[in-house]
Amino acid sequence: MKKEKIILPVLIFAAALFCAGCSDRASESTGRSGTDLSSSRAESDNSIGQTGDHGEEAEKTDSNLLYLTAGNTTFTAVFAENSSAEAFKEKLAEGDITVLMSDYGNFEKVGDLGFSLPRNDTRITTEPGDIILYQGNSVTIYYDTNTWSFTRLAKIENVSGEELLSVLGSGDVSVTFSLNNQ
Repeated sequence: MKKEKIILPVLIFAAALFCAGCSDRASESTGRSGTDLSSSRAESDNSIGQTGDHGEEAEKTDSNLLYLTAGNTTFTAVFAENSSAEAFKEKLAEGDITVLMSDYGNFEKVGDLGFSLPRNDTRITTEPGDIILYQGNSVTIYYDTNTWSFTRLAKIENVSGEELLSVLGSGDVSVTFSLNNQ
């Protein structure tokens, strides 16, 4: 009888955690590869419903956009709201950063930044389009899922893993991160 009294609250708590982890985040941004890879929302809409790591609303403004260029294709991402993303913006304000990125684990491209950023690691499951700080000094672009303690720097919304792979390829690729859409 005592075990039943303990097990029921534990099961209810576990079910609540599971349901919270499955909830959808309403989010939207753009990705480009010659054509618009985003939803049909007009470019003039300056707000985005993406929720940051701590529940804050991320604004889709010029000051909150990150541009990633690989070859002739540029993707647009929205910065996360954390001190790591702010520090990355500060570095990018000094000039564009080009990173040689390699495949890892058939789910991401990873490359060394050449400098360290503050970490805000939390356990997350990545999705295609996530731009993640790994170990404080590497940047990754996810084209599939992975669960680990990471710091999200930004997110390319409405892009599939297949679209990312078609641009990033299967081998090494140079990706330029910028605050300016060139």
